[in-house]
Amino acid sequence: MDERASRRVTTLASHLAGHRDVRLNPTAGSGSFGRSWGRKRGADAVLGSVQLAPDVAEAVRRRGPVVALESTIISHGMPYPDNLSMAREVEAIVRANGATPATIAIVDGVPRVGLTDDQLARLAKLGPSALKVSRRDVASCIARGATGATTVSATMLLAHRAGVEIFVTGGVGGVHRDGQNTMDVSADLTELGKTPVCVVCAGAKSVLDIPRTLEYLETQGACVLGYGVDEFPAFFTRKSGCAAPGRVDTAREAAAVVKAGRRLGLGGTVLAVPIPAEHEADGATSERAIERALAEAKEAGISGNASTPFLLKRIRELTGGKSLESNVALVKNNARVGARVAVELAGLDARNEDR
Repeated sequence: MDERASRRVTTLASHLAGHRDVRLNPTAGSGSFGRSWGRKRGADAVLGSVQLAPDVAEAVRRRGPVVALESTIISHGMPYPDNLSMAREVEAIVRANGATPATIAIVDGVPRVGLTDDQLARLAKLGPSALKVSRRDVASCIARGATGATTVSATMLLAHRAGVEIFVTGGVGGVHRDGQNTMDVSADLTELGKTPVCVVCAGAKSVLDIPRTLEYLETQGACVLGYGVDEFPAFFTRKSGCAAPGRVDTAREAAAVVKAGRRLGLGGTVLAVPIPAEHEADGATSERAIERALAEAKEAGISGNASTPFLLKRIRELTGGKSLESNVALVKNNARVGARVAVELAGLDARNEDR
């Protein structure tokens, strides 16, 4: 059987089995990001060009619950040392809720799924000096041997290559305000249309045009669910004024949606979890800060992938640090929910159940 035919048979088998893509199973041969899976005792496992930390590799092998975590929130989303504390605490929350955390980044040209504490600290200290790596930048960052923090789109890409289906972040990117004129639309949205990873987040960042973001997600065919709410959350606040297209009320219900999408070969899912009420930023204060930050960004000519880091930093300054507290709180809450969804998904697979 030639290589192309072999790949087709493998893909068909994965759809019929209703499990994770068997190409990501080291016993099945080819990896979807390469063709080899090697491992030395106590060392990282290698799946094609992606290196998995030992605990992540073991969890993927046994189809255990794994939660991917992005790294731009560490390098570009928060100042040092708050970013390092947050990263460590989020990983600890994932473990405490029964899953294996896998922070994703490109370190010296190597895509890594699961970082050591030293690598986390290095990324946190680099801050904005680390490259901000979206899907379009992955190959370039690898070829240059550079170190880069992965955005939602790049994290989804690498998580999927490693066989990880649940991914926790703060907020998903979207259509920027005035995006109908600038065409400034996050690659997160197109990634969600094609990559079968569930992104657990606090909705879209409130600096974005949320109605257009939801319209774009609908066009991409991405499943969007409110977690225990009918209204799509807006990052710092629980309300956006926009209805969530769908709703689930438990981690098991969310896992069932992810599994159903996998079996049908669909794209990604947004699980929008509202920030806990006790940590919600005052809506009016946040909105005033957002409007001022947007005006300053426009005046300074800041656009593209520099927009969100600038806006979040400026909003943090204008709110006297309250937005940072809210940001950390919502990421921790998302980590709890994401870990529970990963545990439920692994349970559904182990029992060969659909719901």
